[in-house]
Amino acid sequence: MIKPHGADILKPLFIENLEERNALIEESASLPDLVLSSAAAANAVMLGAGYFSPLEGYMNLADTLSVAEKMQTESGLFWPVPCVNRTDDISKIKEASVIALRDPNVTGNPVVAIQNIEAIETLSDTEINRITEQIFGTLDANHPGVKTFKSSGRYLISGSIKVLNYSYFESEFSDTFRTAVEIRNQIKKNNWETVVAFQTRNPMHRAHEELCKIAKNSVNADGILIHMLLGKLKSGDIPAEVRNAAIRKMVELYFPKNTVMVTGYGFDMLYAGPREAVLHAVFRQNAGCTHLIVGRDHAGVGDYYGAFDAQAIFDDTVLTDALDIEIFKADHTAYSKKLNKVVMLRDVPDHTKEDFVMLSGTRVRDMLAAGEALPEEFARPEVAKILMSYYQQEGNL
Repeated sequence: MIKPHGADILKPLFIENLEERNALIEESASLPDLVLSSAAAANAVMLGAGYFSPLEGYMNLADTLSVAEKMQTESGLFWPVPCVNRTDDISKIKEASVIALRDPNVTGNPVVAIQNIEAIETLSDTEINRITEQIFGTLDANHPGVKTFKSSGRYLISGSIKVLNYSYFESEFSDTFRTAVEIRNQIKKNNWETVVAFQTRNPMHRAHEELCKIAKNSVNADGILIHMLLGKLKSGDIPAEVRNAAIRKMVELYFPKNTVMVTGYGFDMLYAGPREAVLHAVFRQNAGCTHLIVGRDHAGVGDYYGAFDAQAIFDDTVLTDALDIEIFKADHTAYSKKLNKVVMLRDVPDHTKEDFVMLSGTRVRDMLAAGEALPEEFARPEVAKILMSYYQQEGNL
């Protein structure tokens, strides 16, 4: 099996031992505490689940600046996006050496982790802007990732953490949320050697379905990991529970049995385009995948990134030996009326726009909200039915 990133073994920070975990939960009640930002809480979950292995906690200022600028920590570990804990209020923790980190996304703000404080450092406006621009490629306040990142706080709290739970992900998505450890174990149990990962924050239509099959056949993979984001999205994105139902129905009906794992991970979407694509590669390698499908406008938003910038970064910026996982570069896919099948556009240079069944996202939403059936060449009817039910609910039009 492919090795985890940066180490011979996976290093999840969740405390597996129940006795130790209960002792830490009890200890946390007497510790100074901090309610995390949603992004920092998601980082804790990813650290706990082994996706961010071999990191031991939140980065300090030197590592944050280094990762933003050249995608590696001060010690030389390749890492594409800073893993940080930021806040604007340190009044309760500024004298502390150990603190309880509280979950902002669960009622009552239970403790999600305990952090040993290495340092509390102050970010200047110049540093915040520099880091933001290096990660997102823009300082435009209308970019949802930029807006979230710039408002996350001036104080940077670094240090190792011990994770006590997986926030709301394990309870709300018990059939889908899986740690990197669990996925590796399942891959091993399946006797899969070559595994293609497909990242999604949206429901999957025919084009996505066929792309997974094309990639699997192209690299002669044993299986596919459909790995959906379960955390915070931008306004207008389809909720995780709806996506989950639609994707599971598609896999059940249209993929050969025992060739696909449908799982999810607990993280907030960054919308960082190329940088986020590289982060996706890192944690899919940690999950045991040998290949990651990177398609058109991967992890992008609006018109902030070029259609294939997320592929180009692996050729232009990522060092050859930085990752073991391989990238399957996918073109836009669509149903060809000429060939009566889904194809990648680069494979059919003789086609014109009129030769494809293509619908804009807005048109799809309008049709579903109106109860109109989508063309079968575009979406499986069983999937469209699930989405139609969501869009027809009051408030989703």
